[in-house]
Amino acid sequence: MQGLTEMEQITQKFAAGEFDVRVPVSDIPELNKLGSSFNRMAASLEGVEARRRELIGDMTHELRTPLTVVRGYLEEIADGRIESSPEIYLRLVKETKRLERLVNDLQELSKAEAGYLPIFIQPVDLYPLLDSLVKRFADQLLEDGPVLQLECPKPLPLVLADIDRTEQVLVNLLGNAVRYTTQGSITIRAWTESSHLWIAVIDTGMGIAAEDLPHIFERFWRADKSRDRYSGGSGIGLTISRRLVELQGGYMEVESELGKGSTFRFCLPLFHPNS
Repeated sequence: MQGLTEMEQITQKFAAGEFDVRVPVSDIPELNKLGSSFNRMAASLEGVEARRRELIGDMTHELRTPLTVVRGYLEEIADGRIESSPEIYLRLVKETKRLERLVNDLQELSKAEAGYLPIFIQPVDLYPLLDSLVKRFADQLLEDGPVLQLECPKPLPLVLADIDRTEQVLVNLLGNAVRYTTQGSITIRAWTESSHLWIAVIDTGMGIAAEDLPHIFERFWRADKSRDRYSGGSGIGLTISRRLVELQGGYMEVESELGKGSTFRFCLPLFHPNS
């Protein structure tokens, strides 16, 4: 009875928000098994709560900058310190669009981390997607800018993937490559290895310093603390992309050297019709 009473007290503390409490080891096997199950659940929920608090703190920090800009312009217009003009309104529109992108990305990340993001896995041929993305992004490059090219066998083997989520990942990786590559080349390369199809986006852009690479997939982290803020990025695109790949049964890697370029690659499981 003493063990049950102690467990009841601990669960009440946990329900009241003390997420670090745990049930001690019991001499009674049944109670010990129940206590172990509770402790595993408690550790999981404690992690979820920690990530929730961290996300709220990050979100507050990121939202503050565009909101401050918008408020500053509106206050100056209202006080008559500056004249309203099309240029001012365009700056306000730019900041509100950045807020909208950030909110949408945060919602996507929140769903992905909580496991609520819908993923529809089916056998797909990714070659048409890769080909169409090369044509789409080639139109965004300047004549004296990098060359965009596709290097992969045709046909590609079928993979088990969500075609829309895979496109979302590739659009983010290509968007980053285009943003930070002013000359040279951007290459989409695909190849099979073991039971996976690998897809890499390789650029000759500004690259990432070695000390920054371990943090590159952390949300809101930036190697250059200012560049994404003024070039339209939310700071969580790579975090979402890696999570989307993981939800499809793959994983993502990065190699980079400052001043020489970056390679972001991810794999997806091959489709085996007889398995």
